[in-house]
Amino acid sequence: MTAAGRLRALHIPGLPVVLPNVWDAASARVLADAGYPAVATASAAVTAALGYRDGHDMPADEAFAAVRRVASAVTVPVTADVERGYDLPPAEIAARLAEAGAVGCNLEDSDPATEAMVDLAEQARFLAAVRDADPELIINARIDVHVNGNRSFDESVQRALAYFKAGAQCVYPLGLPVDDIGRFVDAVGGRPVNIAHGPGAPTPAELAKLGVARVSYGPGLHRLLMARLKTLVADLHDTSPYDT
Repeated sequence: MTAAGRLRALHIPGLPVVLPNVWDAASARVLADAGYPAVATASAAVTAALGYRDGHDMPADEAFAAVRRVASAVTVPVTADVERGYDLPPAEIAARLAEAGAVGCNLEDSDPATEAMVDLAEQARFLAAVRDADPELIINARIDVHVNGNRSFDESVQRALAYFKAGAQCVYPLGLPVDDIGRFVDAVGGRPVNIAHGPGAPTPAELAKLGVARVSYGPGLHRLLMARLKTLVADLHDTSPYDT
């Protein structure tokens, strides 16, 4: 089975693949060595690690170079968060992902710079063009209605169905309220849904019971580690980080 096929096969509703997102080669190796069957990057973590802001601030060359370093460090399939493609044409997005060694990607439906929602039909055409450029690419279509839109459940479902029709293998309704997860999965016909895990959110085991197929952590782990680092270096003159 190809790497893309292996990643696709991991998206099982009710038996979710858990992806604690990484930001560099070292963090990718930690996840792969721990037995995770795939590795996903988080754009907000990658940009922070490289000194940029999230939201298309990072140059495309830097973004895909970061993906290449992650993919070169592990043997498991890699899926990359590339925001909305850094304003590149769909065919170039697909080609550069393939060149970097990624077999999947996240693509979001709000403008990364302005946070304005992209017209549904325009986003569906965009996803279909990426799909046509690489039929094997595993597209995780992020839906930003609950973070940058009108928070409409019905619109989130409408967008999800359109994105599946355009060729996405999974949809990612970021910010979807916990109480709506189960009915969202039902509303999209039990097809693969990605839910983000964060503080106070349901565990992957609880999300499995709701029919979720993928659980990701976004930049959460990177932020936890940076907060821990801040604590460790707060007073190195009088304490040792090795004693905590």
